[in-house]
Amino acid sequence: MNKKPSSTVKRINALSATVFMLAASHLVSPGNATAEPLQKPASKTIFAPLLADPLEPRIAVMPSLNERSLQLDIGSSADLYQSNDREFAAGVDFGTYSRLKRSNEFKFPVDAVDYLFGINASWKKPFQNERLPFNEFSAKVRLSHISAHFEDGHYDAENNQWIRQDDWAGTIPFTYSREFVNLVLALSSPGHRVYAGYQYLYHTLPEGINPHTFQAGAEISTPGNTYIAADFKLLPIWQPSLEATRGHRGTWNLQAGKRLDNIGLEKVRMACNYYSGISRQGMYFYHPESYITAGIIIDF
Repeated sequence: MNKKPSSTVKRINALSATVFMLAASHLVSPGNATAEPLQKPASKTIFAPLLADPLEPRIAVMPSLNERSLQLDIGSSADLYQSNDREFAAGVDFGTYSRLKRSNEFKFPVDAVDYLFGINASWKKPFQNERLPFNEFSAKVRLSHISAHFEDGHYDAENNQWIRQDDWAGTIPFTYSREFVNLVLALSSPGHRVYAGYQYLYHTLPEGINPHTFQAGAEISTPGNTYIAADFKLLPIWQPSLEATRGHRGTWNLQAGKRLDNIGLEKVRMACNYYSGISRQGMYFYHPESYITAGIIIDF
């Protein structure tokens, strides 16, 4: 992997960004339809999953539009206990986040995969304030473990060795494991939501990782069962010469989507993402990247 993208890659990224904007403008084009509630269909969890967070447990198939790869996510968050007034809940999170290569004969060798599991607690409380366009406050705190691994798609069978990375000086593969506490606070109404979050790593391999990560985002319903959402994170930057992180880099995931309620698929949405920043895959935590994906997300 090159630290500086070639002119060809830059042109592809520019074209992909254009495709994304055209798709988004089509999805949110004005019409006679009115904006639907953002959390329709109603989430079974008190704290509705963040739409554009690429590490939210979910089921999704998202092919890349500017490289021969595929994102396959399998996971879910579930409330195991909810209070009678549905203002407090405790539950679990499970998720896998995979990067697959697309090859001939409908084969998808797995390049890298991350596994997440943990427990959570969430709250929500209605309120009224004439100065704010929101009527509900919610929060979710998670205690989680995540580990990452290279798989068969990252192995060079002809030379009998793992594929090396230009911007990683250590061994391949290496041990990647993190335990963290994550807190997200949100203000919402039926048509939109804004949120802010903070994550603290209390154990990590490799070592030398800055423990602080910051998050913010917004979700807006638009006409015709469509929506737009943005998730922004400040993630630590790995410095190979120091074998530690120094400073933070902004990482965006912009999503435009459409719920398929009108054809009876209430839990299914089509979505297009533009991602730019540090890779979401743990095995590439040191690597910046930019890409467009489009596919199907299933909400449970």
